[in-house]
Amino acid sequence: MLKTHTCGELTKEQVGQPVTLAGWVNKRRSFGNLIFIDLRDRWGVTQVVVDAQGAPEAHETADSARSEYVLQIAGEVSARSEDTVNPNMPTGEIEVLASSIVVLNAAKTPPIEITGEKESNEALRLRYRYLDLRRARMQRNMKLRHDTTLFMRNFLSQRGFIEIETPILFKTTPEGARDYLVPSRVHPGRFYALPQSPQQLKQLLMVSGYERYFQIARCFRDEDQRGDRQPEFTQLDMEMSFVERDDVLDLLTELMTEMVQTVSDKRLTHSPFPRISYAEAVEKYGTDRPDLRFGLAFTDVSEIVKRGSFKVFNGAIENGGRVRTVVAPGCAGYSRKQIGELEAIAKENGAGGLATVAVQDDGTIKSSIAKFFEDGVMAELVKAAGAEPGDLILFGADSDAITNEVLGALRGHLGQTLELTDPEELCFVWVIDFPLFEWNEDEERWDPSHHPFTSPKPEHIDLLDSDPAAVLSNQYDLVCNGYEVAGGSIRIHDRTVQEKIFSLINIPDDVARERFGHLLDAFEYGAPPHGGIAPGLDRLVMLMAGEPNIREVIAFPKNQRASDTMAGAPTAVEQAQLDELHIQLGEGVDPYESEEPPESE
Repeated sequence: MLKTHTCGELTKEQVGQPVTLAGWVNKRRSFGNLIFIDLRDRWGVTQVVVDAQGAPEAHETADSARSEYVLQIAGEVSARSEDTVNPNMPTGEIEVLASSIVVLNAAKTPPIEITGEKESNEALRLRYRYLDLRRARMQRNMKLRHDTTLFMRNFLSQRGFIEIETPILFKTTPEGARDYLVPSRVHPGRFYALPQSPQQLKQLLMVSGYERYFQIARCFRDEDQRGDRQPEFTQLDMEMSFVERDDVLDLLTELMTEMVQTVSDKRLTHSPFPRISYAEAVEKYGTDRPDLRFGLAFTDVSEIVKRGSFKVFNGAIENGGRVRTVVAPGCAGYSRKQIGELEAIAKENGAGGLATVAVQDDGTIKSSIAKFFEDGVMAELVKAAGAEPGDLILFGADSDAITNEVLGALRGHLGQTLELTDPEELCFVWVIDFPLFEWNEDEERWDPSHHPFTSPKPEHIDLLDSDPAAVLSNQYDLVCNGYEVAGGSIRIHDRTVQEKIFSLINIPDDVARERFGHLLDAFEYGAPPHGGIAPGLDRLVMLMAGEPNIREVIAFPKNQRASDTMAGAPTAVEQAQLDELHIQLGEGVDPYESEEPPESE
């Protein structure tokens, strides 16, 4: 080894010992005959003192060294004087008196900030990701990710699970997003698909009798990017045989609770985690992934406002919609500009405008819609909404879908701007009892709410023929701070029921056999009841690290255009490679013209 110790481990116990360190120059300070170098590696920083009188050659080398040079430094550990101890460093009680320095590699001036507090532009950070990953913040994130996966592996191994890898090259199947396709050279005109998840394979492992399976699985989805999405992502994939819903929920609650307490410095709001139905989540918060670190639940006031003459409200109700409210606490004094900002959010999410009622500190009402209601009705409306003096009531009046979007966006905005959320808190909640199907208006057919392998509740199987809209599923999602961090279900294990679901979602028998014949056949050879769940590793680490998006916890992520600007992927390939794969590009497609331009520095 080129080092005897790391830069984070030396203490007073090693004073007087000879040591050899190796790492990067974190900071260099020259005072003539004395040069101070803060040497950094993954484990920490150690201060090195180079004295021109005691080590002239080392001093000459140190004088030429600059930030990010890679050095090997030999010397003796010395105790710092009492007035120079740095309590903010684990190695702050010692320093190394250098006797020799070897430059292992020089470095150009980095194009991004590595050691300071200044945050560089993200585009530049992604382009020079190998430098960005040197930063203390990124190294903490990568260590947290490692600790998280290690905890998951140990936790599940101790409970009878075994880790089994499943193929990356599989077949294209409907999972709710576009597949990434891989052409086959040996089978011209045919394609593999990268798995959106190992869903069918883990079910087949249950048929194979393994009973408790998991893997840290790589998954791929060709979908539009956002802060919590990447083309390739990682999930803890797990499946169990002979279980019911609560067995899965209880096990994952235990895993998440112990994981957060072991690897994170965040606080859990509560454990065990509360459970709410999909219907309750949408009714109260407008979404199936509510952030429950704060309240601001919606209130349906349709019956009350019908007694007034405000056409917007009455029209919404006559068209089958409802009128609901969310209360902004302490915001009755909002200016016209602030109200305008709220109205802009409402319009961005589908509303025609935003009606408001301000309850003044003395209890009087200030609102442009008050004239449409008698005083008694307005007082009843304020009471029903749960508003107190000083509060501002915001109204959504439209279809359920639009009011959910509008009030949900307003609630999220208020949670942030009013600082109702604690960034050090992780609030997990189970959402259960999802509908099995969603009606696809455009294609006039039923779509699976989760995926086509989710089982209906046993008591609802008889409704599959008579009332598919009323069928609830054995799906469950785990939500944390407004993010879905895990999704799963009890699966179908009976071929007859599975074929019935395929028929209801408009997959003909011949197509079902072609796509899923391997699974349907397996169900005829003693398939056990089984279920599972897949927590998203990237999102969980993002939340525990307190980061704004998952790119900050992935070593080499893609940007918002699904491009790797560091390596230049995706890229054009040689025509000979296309010919070998029997691929012909469409007319007018020039892969060189479509390459992403260099990021501005």
